[in-house]
Amino acid sequence: MSKRNKIIYWVATLWLSLGMVSTGIVQLLKVKAEVDAFTHLGYPVYLMTILGIWKLLGVIAVLVPRFPLLKEWAYAGFFFAMSGAIVSHITLGDPVTQILPSLLLLTLTIVSWYFRPAERRVHVKTLQPAF
Repeated sequence: MSKRNKIIYWVATLWLSLGMVSTGIVQLLKVKAEVDAFTHLGYPVYLMTILGIWKLLGVIAVLVPRFPLLKEWAYAGFFFAMSGAIVSHITLGDPVTQILPSLLLLTLTIVSWYFRPAERRVHVKTLQPAF
């Protein structure tokens, strides 16, 4: 992996982690502005606890060495959570300013996943025919 790709990976991953930790904590603490945003989108408040815990666990999974399959699941969770938030905002006709934070985190998720080092990737063995 080139030095440039390592820098891109770590910058994207650290910003992604910071964003997920901060929003996860805000959701766990049920900050009023976040509760208002969730109810505006039509989601139950208890979902904030689930997402907050998953975001914190996802950050741990992405940052710790090894466990590439767990990392894939964390990236998938981040992707689904952020793309779901974007679609929810668009569906309600919210202004772009409310969509941008989720779009930024989605972009960071994709960049971090794409530039992750080989030791952080799942290596799939090719299947050989039985005959």
